[in-house]
Amino acid sequence: MLASANLDVTFAALADPTRRAILARLASGDASVTDLVKPFSMSQPAISKHLKVLEQAGLISRGRDGQRRPCRIEAKPLEQANAWLESYRALWEANFQRLDALLDDLKATNTGSDS
Repeated sequence: MLASANLDVTFAALADPTRRAILARLASGDASVTDLVKPFSMSQPAISKHLKVLEQAGLISRGRDGQRRPCRIEAKPLEQANAWLESYRALWEANFQRLDALLDDLKATNTGSDS
């Protein structure tokens, strides 16, 4: 049940486009809150609220570097979400392969009966 709760929190955090954009920025390296505010037309407190949601979901962590508190992306929740999604991708891929095989059989049957 814990894994399900973790996925719920992860997907809820990822549901917001601003939070996804923040994660995309952090994928290229650590950044301070000031750095993260720049590309958005939002106040620093608004970005801080988004960061709090990401941090509570375990998607980011904040370090300490003197006066700075750089944010960094954390991979584990994204890996868990990807694993969950991957199981469904594999299911659909298998379904599509069966459909392709059926269509190939139907084509072969129709081609054979046309002669």
